[in-house]
Amino acid sequence: MLLRFSVENWMSFRDEATLELVATGEKQHSGHIAAIEKFDFRLLPVAAIYGGNASGKSNFIKALRFAQQFITNPPRPDAPIPVRPFRLSRDSSERPTKFRIEALIDEAVYEYRFSVTSSRVLDEELKRITRTTEESIFRRGSRVEDFVLSRKIQDQEQQHFAFRGTNDNQLYLTNSVYQKLTEFKPIFDWFKNGITVILPGSRFNYLSEIASQDHSLYGKMVGRLRDLDTGISSLRQADFSPERIIPKQLSDQLLAELKEGESFIDGSLSGVDGISILKENGAVVARQLAPIHMAEGGEEIPFLLADESDGTLRLINLLPAFLLLEEQIPSTFVIDELDRSLHSNLTRNLLEHFLAQRTASSRSQLIFTTHDTQLMTQDIFRRDEIWITERDRFGASKLVAFSEFKDVRKDKDIRKSYLQGRLGGVPRIRAANSPHEDEAAVR
Repeated sequence: MLLRFSVENWMSFRDEATLELVATGEKQHSGHIAAIEKFDFRLLPVAAIYGGNASGKSNFIKALRFAQQFITNPPRPDAPIPVRPFRLSRDSSERPTKFRIEALIDEAVYEYRFSVTSSRVLDEELKRITRTTEESIFRRGSRVEDFVLSRKIQDQEQQHFAFRGTNDNQLYLTNSVYQKLTEFKPIFDWFKNGITVILPGSRFNYLSEIASQDHSLYGKMVGRLRDLDTGISSLRQADFSPERIIPKQLSDQLLAELKEGESFIDGSLSGVDGISILKENGAVVARQLAPIHMAEGGEEIPFLLADESDGTLRLINLLPAFLLLEEQIPSTFVIDELDRSLHSNLTRNLLEHFLAQRTASSRSQLIFTTHDTQLMTQDIFRRDEIWITERDRFGASKLVAFSEFKDVRKDKDIRKSYLQGRLGGVPRIRAANSPHEDEAAVR
C-alpha cells in the first residue's frame, strides 16, 4: 500500500508536492480505514484529487507513472532520461527532479527516493522504517565512492559489482534485480505489479482475461454490467465479418498469406478490442471480445465494442480494476479522470461499492482525479481523502488536502465552498468585458 508519494521540479510542480494516505485522527468513515497494527497507523483506501483544468492533477499522476516506469523499465544505456522539469523558473532546468515513495510492502515499510536530470541519476536511497527507527539499506551519490551498503545485506560482493555496472541513467535498485540478485526484488516487484496507473487514453489490459467465462471474476463482471444499466447481458468472444473491422485490402492480403488455422494479431487492432484475424475453412474471420445484447425475441446479438457508447467502453475498461480492488489482494490503482464519459450516479456507485467492502484488514487502494463535484461530499469521503491541486500566478502547482483547511467541518457542504472558490482548485475565470469597456480599451 502507498503511504506517501512526493515529487519536486516535475512539469507544473516547481516545489515539492506530497500525496499522503496515512489517515489523520478524524473519526468519519473509520470502518473503511486499513489498520496497520504493527506500525500503529492507519491507511486510507482512497484519495480523490480535484482541481481546475491545467491545475496539475494529471501532471501529478504522470509523475507517479514516470517513477514506476523508470524503476521497472529503464532507458537504454545511451538514451536520455525522459524527465520533465518545471519550465517557468530560470533555474528549474538546472535543478534535478526528485521523487520519494513510501510504501507498505510485505508488512514492512520502505522509503525509496531518487533524483535525476535528463542525463543521469544524481542520488538514490532505500530505507527500511520501523516504529522507532529508520535504517538506510543503501545510499548512492553521484560518485562511485559515495555508494554505501548496509552490512546486513547479503551478497555484498555481488551487490557492489552490480553497482559498478549500473549505468548513469539507470537506478541501482533496478540493475541489482536485473543482475538476478534477490535482495531488493520484493520492492521492485511492488513497483512493477503493486501499482497500476490507468491514464485517460490507456487501456487496462486485464479485460480480455477477466472477460473469459472460465475466470473466477467473470460472473461479477457480467453482473455489474447488468446492474449498471448498460444493456449488456454478457461478454464473450464472437466472430464477425472482417469487412466490419479491417480494410478489404488487408482482408484479401491475409486470405492469401495465412495458412488454414493461422491467426494474425496486429497491435493496432488488439488491446481492449481483443481482435484476432484468423483463417478458418478457407475464409478470413475477425474474432473479438463482444458485448452481448438481448433482442426482443430473446435472441442474443453480439455487438462490436466500437458500437458501444464512449461511456460504456470506459466502464468496460474500468470494471476489471474495481473488481480486482474489491478482492483482498494488496494493490494500488491510480486512475486519471475516473469520471471521463461516465454519468455521475454511475461513478458514485463504483466508489461506494468499493468503499463499502473495505475493512481494517483490506490492503487495496484507489487514487483518482476527477472534475465531478457531485462526488465531493462527506457522505462518501473523509476530509483527508479529498485533495485539491491549484496553480499560482507563476504557473506552479501545489497539492493540498481538505483536512488542512480549518473551516472544513464535518457538517459543512464542502462542494458549495469549493465551487465558490473558498478552498481553491477552481478556474479563475475573468469576466468578459462589456461592449463599452471594449470600445474604451480601443480608444
